[in-house]
Order: sequence, then C-alpha cells, then structure tokens
Amino acid sequence: MSDQTDIPRDPGFRSRNPELVPQMLLRAMAGLALATLAITTFAVVTGRPPVAQPEAAAVLREKWIVLEGLSAQAVIVRNTDGSVLLDLPHGGFVTVIQSGLATERKKHRVDPLRPLRIVEYANGRLVAEDPDTGWSAELYAFGKDNKAAFERLLNQP
Repeated sequence: MSDQTDIPRDPGFRSRNPELVPQMLLRAMAGLALATLAITTFAVVTGRPPVAQPEAAAVLREKWIVLEGLSAQAVIVRNTDGSVLLDLPHGGFVTVIQSGLATERKKHRVDPLRPLRIVEYANGRLVAEDPDTGWSAELYAFGKDNKAAFERLLNQP
C-alpha cells in the first residue's frame, strides 16, 4: 500500500474535499437570500400594493362539496347533505386537489370532511376555496382538462 504523499501532483492543484459546496456558490446563495429579504422589506416599508393577483370579479356559480379521500387514487365527492355526487376509483386531478386540501387541513387541525367551495368567477377563474384554512387552488391554472373535471362538478345537481 502506498502513501498518498508518493503520488505526483500538479503544482497548481489544491486538495479539496469533493463533498463540500464551493464557497462561491455559498456566497451567491447567501447574496440571493439577502437581496430577496431587502426587496421584500422595501416593499413592506413603502406600502407597495401586492401585484400579480387575480382581479376581483363577480361570482357566476358556486358549489359546496365534500372531498373524501379513500386512498392515493380514490376519492368520493359528496354534496353537503352527504349524498354521493361521484365515486371516483381513479380520481385524477380531483384526488390531487383532495390531497392538497387534506394536507392543509391536517396542519390546521381541521376536520378533513368539512365542505369545500368551488367558485366560477365572471373573469374565467375557477377556484377551490377552503374557508376553514384560507387555502385555495386556482383550478383554471392546471390546464383545460383539469379545469373541466371541476366544471363537471359544478354542473352536477
């Protein structure tokens, strides 16, 4: 077994631990965090109004539903009176929304079977809103097929 000091090295080579993050990258990350903090602080101190938020619009339709997750894929959609609207063994996007809602409700210690409000606004927005936690999902932003899944729910009696 040879000693590592016997290995010829390039004179310009500096021995570094390959598992360490380069110092330049650490400085850049710290700079980015500080710049973000400075910009946010400036916006709050100067009273700058929030931007890039959806414009207020009139409510065209709304429906209160209950999303009951059965597994990673299955979900039952109920009316607030408990009657079943849809029993989806492969709920797709509806299951994704139910999972996100369940996670948020668990954080806030809210009953996962509380009603959820689906709202269609006059400006084309379709939103799932949870008044118990303040959580919401802009359903139209996930593509037309995913939006259509919740539009079908709105059309259910």
